[in-house]
Amino acid sequence: MENLDLVVLRALYDWRRAGKRALLATVVRTWGSSPRPVGSTMALCEDGAVVGSVSGGCIEDDLIYRFTKAYAGAPQNEDMPQGAPRFLKYGIKADEAHRFGLPCGGTLELLLEFDPEPDALAALIADLQSGRLMHRRVSLADGQVTLLPAGQPEALVVTDTELVNTFGPEYRMLLIGAGQLAEYLATMALFNGFAVTVCDPREEYRGSWSVPGVTVVSEMPDDVVLAFKADRRSCIIALTHDPKLDDLALLEALETEAFYVGAIGSRSNNQARHQRMIEHFDQTPESLKRLRGPIGIYIGSKTPPEIAVSIMAEVLAVKNGVTLPRDMEVAFAKDNAGVAGSGAEAVCSV
Repeated sequence: MENLDLVVLRALYDWRRAGKRALLATVVRTWGSSPRPVGSTMALCEDGAVVGSVSGGCIEDDLIYRFTKAYAGAPQNEDMPQGAPRFLKYGIKADEAHRFGLPCGGTLELLLEFDPEPDALAALIADLQSGRLMHRRVSLADGQVTLLPAGQPEALVVTDTELVNTFGPEYRMLLIGAGQLAEYLATMALFNGFAVTVCDPREEYRGSWSVPGVTVVSEMPDDVVLAFKADRRSCIIALTHDPKLDDLALLEALETEAFYVGAIGSRSNNQARHQRMIEHFDQTPESLKRLRGPIGIYIGSKTPPEIAVSIMAEVLAVKNGVTLPRDMEVAFAKDNAGVAGSGAEAVCSV
């Protein structure tokens, strides 16, 4: 599954290129709790088709009702929306919050852009496909759009004159190892909007890969990490339990800006990995601080699908800037509970 921003922009572009009227709704402010964060987008076509979301569904229903009636052009309906962007608030009163599916007292504000120019949409989509991070600046006076390269992701900004939203390329995940756990983790990453690459030089693993939509490569993992050119929207995870494949790849990964670098393994396996890297690769405890392991959150899982859930949960928490409680760390939770170690060669559980 593609990055949600790209899905919304592609649908909007297709509608506009086909000559259809359409709008782009962006969540620009929230007060209290809200179902979707600031920056979330939704595209609405004149025929009522919707891609993306700005709430749990009720606000989408209201927008469809209001603007498809307007697009129908009946005299008693709202005027055909066009021209400069408009702000629209939902949930100001408690009864409205309940009506629109917002938590009690929650309020959100949308910016509605009418009939965005197809050429500007095509340019932004091309930039994102090329891996560029972009600022999209929208003039509140006339809806004109300016695209500028962005150095890093930034929160949405609304001033008296413009809206600035940052759009980034897809998040990427590189998995070292094409075993069963990798298949479950890759599947979860795909439906969370990651582009997934799996590296495994072992034909017996690579040849049975069965998850569509994943790029599978056969080169040595450390070479693949170098070619992957990980950035702050990338994560790299080693799943083979084989030091010959994992160690050099992880060392290369630690030299990148990847937001998450980790390896599967038991507590003993993780300690042994750190010792090898310190003794043979001139690493230090400080240089290995970014290397996560045992990866995942502690949910008592032992099967590949459950372990994949625990790993994906930790990846998403790090991606979203959430600090997890220490008692959810695998090593700390097991040590604290007195769970016996499995030995350096054992397959891990989480």
